[in-house]
Amino acid sequence: QVQLVESGGGLVQPGGSLRLSCAASGIIFSVHTMGWYRQAPGKQRELVALIRISGSTTYAEPVKGRFTISRDNAKKTAYLQMNSLNAEDTAVYYCNAVLNQNEYWGQGTQVTVSS
Repeated sequence: QVQLVESGGGLVQPGGSLRLSCAASGIIFSVHTMGWYRQAPGKQRELVALIRISGSTTYAEPVKGRFTISRDNAKKTAYLQMNSLNAEDTAVYYCNAVLNQNEYWGQGTQVTVSS
């Protein structure tokens, strides 16, 4: 059974930082492209960042220079370091794993940026 379990969300003040983690089980983690997506209230889910098996990365424009995605294949865990957070980053953040036609999602973790 495939499981992606996110952690690290919470309430943070504007300008603050959070680090999200996504622990995977039931898949060969090292061969999956890992991604982070987010969905704000009333909006569609959108890509935040992804990291391929090569280590190459892609970031959405709003988070470039502020967020960093990484992966530890030995720990089967993907990370999203989020700095300089602002109110527009408030959303539920979802972990995603893709290999060919197979795609898996975590349950999401809430990130709220507010003073």
